[in-house]
Amino acid sequence: NILHNTPPVMGAEDFAYMLAEKPGSYIWVGQFDQGHREQVHHPGYNFNDRILPIGASYFSRLVERALPKTG
Repeated sequence: NILHNTPPVMGAEDFAYMLAEKPGSYIWVGQFDQGHREQVHHPGYNFNDRILPIGASYFSRLVERALPKTG
C-alpha cells in the first residue's frame, strides 16, 4: 500500500545536507508486520528481509522510467 498525505517527520533531517548539493528525494519503504514492529534506531530493530524485492523493484522501475530507451 502507498500512504498519501502522511504527517511530516524529521526522521531524515540530515538528508537535507545532501539535497543542498544535488537534487533528490527520500522515500520510506515500510516493513511493519507482526515480527517487525521496532523502528530503525531502536535496539530491538530487525530488518524485514521480505521487503527487499519491493525496494529493488521500486528502484528498477524508477530507473526504467527515468532513463531514455536505447536500441
